[in-house]
Amino acid sequence: MALAVGTKAPSFTTKDDEGNTVSLSDFAGKIVVLYFYPKDDTPGCTKEAQSFRDNYEQYQDKEMVVLGVSMDDEASHKQFKEKYGLPFQLLVDSDGAITKAYDVEGGGYSKRVTYIIDGEGTITSVDGNVNTGTHAQDILAALG
Repeated sequence: MALAVGTKAPSFTTKDDEGNTVSLSDFAGKIVVLYFYPKDDTPGCTKEAQSFRDNYEQYQDKEMVVLGVSMDDEASHKQFKEKYGLPFQLLVDSDGAITKAYDVEGGGYSKRVTYIIDGEGTITSVDGNVNTGTHAQDILAALG
């Protein structure tokens, strides 16, 4: 069961698809869309990533950060990002620590759940009922 709205988002530090160190605290003061997905370059995950890619400008206009997380490694993330022209960071969670901290572990993969985290680090929205083709637009509509 995913973490509840109003919960402090678990902090983390990991690598992204380019090998850069990324921490949740890097985005203090910004709204973070932290979306967990099962596997790079699979049909549903690709649709979801493309949904964020195609709406990325609207997220930037609202000064929102989009971060994708799966248990794939850096090389897999890099290839996935390049193949589909994804403009946002994909975070490496090979050991599943972030996935477990956010309570979205699905038996060796991350369940498809999205958290919206406010500038103070509090979870303000949890979406575990994701339509992969429209997910990015659905979030924007929900946030107004």
